[in-house]
Amino acid sequence: MEEGKGAICVTGGTGYIASWLIKKLLEEGYSVHTTIRVDPENKKDISFLTSLPRATERLKIFAADLSDLDSFDAAIEGCKGVLHLATPVDFENKESEEVLTKRSINGALGIMKACLKSKTVKRLVYTSSLSAVVFNDKGVEMMDESFWTDAAFARDKLDPSLSSYVISKTLTERAALEFGTEHGLDVVTVIPSFVVGPFICPKFPGAVRLSLAPVLGNRDEYSLLLNVEMVHVDDLSRAFIFLLEHPEAKGRYNCSSDRVTIQKIVEILSANYPEFTLPTADSLAEIEGTKMPSLSSKKLLDSGFKFNYGVVDMFDGAIKCCKEKGFL
Repeated sequence: MEEGKGAICVTGGTGYIASWLIKKLLEEGYSVHTTIRVDPENKKDISFLTSLPRATERLKIFAADLSDLDSFDAAIEGCKGVLHLATPVDFENKESEEVLTKRSINGALGIMKACLKSKTVKRLVYTSSLSAVVFNDKGVEMMDESFWTDAAFARDKLDPSLSSYVISKTLTERAALEFGTEHGLDVVTVIPSFVVGPFICPKFPGAVRLSLAPVLGNRDEYSLLLNVEMVHVDDLSRAFIFLLEHPEAKGRYNCSSDRVTIQKIVEILSANYPEFTLPTADSLAEIEGTKMPSLSSKKLLDSGFKFNYGVVDMFDGAIKCCKEKGFL
């Protein structure tokens, strides 16, 4: 089982990014331990994972829950690296900021304690978000990893349901890095922008659905695409593996390849998918929203990483998958 490059644990294996990452790790010659939420009645279809190439020999699936941190011990045992993507955050629960943040931090720290307990984990890569960087009053157009979201600013400027998520991601990333420093655990954080592209999970990923708002006619979401940072899911997955393997990797890494406007998105869709009815240029000019700062990926690129995909690839992959799965 542990032949090849060794075993890596991926938490939250049924998610959009995590499932694609598992696929990449198996392709790269790793064995994978992944965690999924406890499913006592076996109602969850995980065949999209178990049917992956090499899964029979190299994929082990463990039931684990962030509310029971000891449940991760078995999955992490014997692994040389952990890619932490599981999150307790659910926008629909509408939990208070305090409850959400506590759950998120406790979950991350619990998994890091399991890494220390294992004696085999050499590095943990934690999944943060651009929302842990850009919400502050700095007033600059481009933000690198030195910028952090300010909790007070987020509370004041954002809708409460969004600010709770933003603050929990920010404080959890800070806590993860601090824990690593204090306890001698090698912790690196990845800060993805908006993730778009193909998917193997059966659910319609929220980020992909939002990116296709002009196709789906979800006009109330257009303002979220006024100017948006994007990264292809495959590039993001490759970045996880790169940072897992890179001996000099340290601290935070932004991961975003392109910045586009909603006008550019519609232009790309119009050119490549004439079958869709899309909003007109005049209607797009009426969209109002806040201009977000750009996310600099210079640190990642200077480390030797290269992005393989652009915006056209992101939408081609997303639309092809949506058609195959019946979402379009």
